[in-house]
Amino acid sequence: MSNQALSGAPTRHSYTSGRLKLNYVDWGNESAPPMLLVHGGRDHARSWDWLAGALISDYHVMAIDLRGHGDSEWTNSATYEVDEFVFDVAELIAQKGLAPLTIIGHSLGGMIALRYTGIFPENVTKLVAIEGLGLGRRRAEATEKEPAPVRYRNWINELRKIVTWQERRYESVDEATLRMAEANEHLSPAQTRHLTEHGTKQNDDGSYSWKFDHYFFTRFFAPKGIDPTEAQEMWANIACPTLLIRGTESWATDPLEDGNAKHFKNCTSVAIEGAGHWVHHDQLETLLGHVKPFLAREAED
Repeated sequence: MSNQALSGAPTRHSYTSGRLKLNYVDWGNESAPPMLLVHGGRDHARSWDWLAGALISDYHVMAIDLRGHGDSEWTNSATYEVDEFVFDVAELIAQKGLAPLTIIGHSLGGMIALRYTGIFPENVTKLVAIEGLGLGRRRAEATEKEPAPVRYRNWINELRKIVTWQERRYESVDEATLRMAEANEHLSPAQTRHLTEHGTKQNDDGSYSWKFDHYFFTRFFAPKGIDPTEAQEMWANIACPTLLIRGTESWATDPLEDGNAKHFKNCTSVAIEGAGHWVHHDQLETLLGHVKPFLAREAED
């Protein structure tokens, strides 16, 4: 766990992807090589503040609020597909002329980064995916065993349930902070407070709720996700050096053991002790001990 101080707050900006107004933050240093940080599900751009603070002297660091998250608009549809997120990232990179760039993604953000890089391999110079390979082969195999009619019936039933969900509201930021602490015991009090303050919004009645669309959960029940063969084709098309990171206390499987690493041309896999799913929060200094040398090799690769 790191107590590293934040190195200045980023500025907020927006852009349009399709019909949505999306938010991103920028730490400046525009003369440096561009780097984009992509957060995971139910998270937000300011979740990267500590990692960004350690890299802004060498990079022009930006972080996106994915659609339905943070200060970005929510979609009017009932689903949040991975390919829609990939499109939003592609639009930000294209509109702001960021390519070629380095991308670091966590969880869903890692999946998005891997998929984008497989589609546009010429646009990415270095790629870091923190717990970004999905739920692993065992979960995929379990899902594939269900017949298509059953998967679609289950999805419809789950979607009907989500329609009736009530947004969880907290009387104060302090109450929401306690919930954040329960979700990740690795966080320091300062981290917990920071993530909560930037991850909640105040409602008209004075209560607080999280800054993500609860319809995002429909993605977990989608009857057709990313086909494993298609994902492997995307990974195989990545041209740049890739660093895969996971926490040993997470549910993520080891890509060397489950066979996912073999699909990459140039891949390094690292497991970090004492970290769960949010490795960049749980063991920041250890993570940076792998990420910084990996990025420094850019001129040699």
